Amino acid sequence: MNNKPRIALLIGIICISIFPILVRLNLTPGLISAFYRMAIALGLLLPYVIITKKLVLPNNKLLLTAVVCGILFASDVAVWNIAIQKSSATQATLLTNLAPVWVGILSYLFLKNKPARNFWIGTLVALLGMVTLVGFKFFINLNFDLAFSLAILSGILYAIYILVSKNVLSEVDVYSFMTITLFSSTLFLGIVSVITGEPFYGFSNHGWLVLFIQGAVCQLAAWLLISYATQNMRATRVSLSLLSQAVIATFLAWLFLHEQITLQMIIGGIILLLGIRITFYKN
Repeated sequence: MNNKPRIALLIGIICISIFPILVRLNLTPGLISAFYRMAIALGLLLPYVIITKKLVLPNNKLLLTAVVCGILFASDVAVWNIAIQKSSATQATLLTNLAPVWVGILSYLFLKNKPARNFWIGTLVALLGMVTLVGFKFFINLNFDLAFSLAILSGILYAIYILVSKNVLSEVDVYSFMTITLFSSTLFLGIVSVITGEPFYGFSNHGWLVLFIQGAVCQLAAWLLISYATQNMRATRVSLSLLSQAVIATFLAWLFLHEQITLQMIIGGIILLLGIRITFYKN
């Protein structure tokens, strides 16, 4: 079996795991942070695809669908950024990472290829691991407020994006898909930022550095790799595998932000990764 998609997915997940830590620094507003994440990634990718002639525009139907993918992803990132800053990274990340459940439900309702039994088993085990990782006391203090709703919405948008992008990537190459989606994401978020009066400048040097890392690593590198994996793997497996970013983000928070890792968190992480592994069994 070709392991390249799996390796690409793993590296991509590591890249996006940096993102919650950068957002938690609160060096820039959530919405404008999402705009620059897309704009910087587009600025880095566009010259490359033009010079190498890798940009191939698909037919009108696929082009429109790719544009919609960009708007979906932009909306997801913007809503998630705001949810993180209005509540906590833990709550926002947990609720957004319900995306595999939405992917499974939407796949079952609307797609011919229904999720296999091992997907549902793996999802339940992975979610149990996620709950263990963040701590059961967390749910006692869960606030069903605007931030809660935004995080849930982010997960639903995430799920729709994964399913729609899977369909487009079956006929469009990764570089063209990424260029189109980044362009529509940047344009959409730019318009929304202007309407809402977001500041486009005046950030500290550290703020600009964080924005660049978000665009170059968390967006461009990560989603080139994840899009390649999506192109060659089941959407349900990709969506569930993305849950592992919670484990990696926890480790990075311990490494860089000196946050404590408890035995309960370690056990939760192991259960979560076991759930993801279950979905890769054929029987």
